[in-house]
Amino acid sequence: MEIGIAGLGLIGGSLAKAISQNTDNTVYGYDISDQVVKKAVLVDAIEQPLNDKLLTQCDIVVVALYPGDTIDYVTENADLFKPGAIVVDCCGVKKPVCDKLIPLAEEKGFLFVGGHPMAGLEHSGFTYAKKSLFNNASMIFTATKGPIESMSKLKSLFTSIGFTNIEITTPEEHDRRIAFTSQLAHVVSNAYIKSPTAQRHEGFSAGSYKDLTRVAKLNEDMWTELFLENPDNLVSEIDTLMENLTLYRNAIASGDSETLRALLKDGREKKALIDGEIF
Repeated sequence: MEIGIAGLGLIGGSLAKAISQNTDNTVYGYDISDQVVKKAVLVDAIEQPLNDKLLTQCDIVVVALYPGDTIDYVTENADLFKPGAIVVDCCGVKKPVCDKLIPLAEEKGFLFVGGHPMAGLEHSGFTYAKKSLFNNASMIFTATKGPIESMSKLKSLFTSIGFTNIEITTPEEHDRRIAFTSQLAHVVSNAYIKSPTAQRHEGFSAGSYKDLTRVAKLNEDMWTELFLENPDNLVSEIDTLMENLTLYRNAIASGDSETLRALLKDGREKKALIDGEIF
């Protein structure tokens, strides 16, 4: 197949490298930075820059841009996608993107599928892109009215580059779950590191500190957009966390060992249950 990738940052660049180096497909790439495109060609991540002519030939187009930019890119190029082409995005929110682009795709004759690769690093940009980023990761797709062959084609492509789990869901359910599994984690990490004590942690920190602070080093432009495109779900998760933290805080402040022990036991058992452990 001929595959176009718009956006050669961490995710788009890693997809380009993985597809080019692990499959027989031909990959073309676009990025707002000409230097990134040139580098992608030099390291064999893409065959050549993605232009309008090549876009009309692509069987699959992966859009790895911010949500607003994704909507703009697909809208502006809607007349260039060939009939039956599959366009899939990589945004961390699905409903705002799918609501705009699914009707457009149906009108123009191509298939839009919402996508979200569950992989990443605390760094961004093509410099950190690597073909192994998606090894053993999950790929989420939104349900589509398109032919089953199209979804089979997508599943085959993404499993060939390392994904071992394919999830199909609705945009609404995706955004509900991702508010907890990803967005809340970034809020907590970013807020946690603001303690004045963080400036004096050296020599007094180990694995738990590293785990909790890893994603504090985020891309504020991207995460601001993602958070504000999913406010109701994320605020609900923050409220739940604050309620639980207040219970711990009050038990500690009052020296209530019985309540504190019960809270800790409940958390430990919930984690074990999630992990499928017997306790």
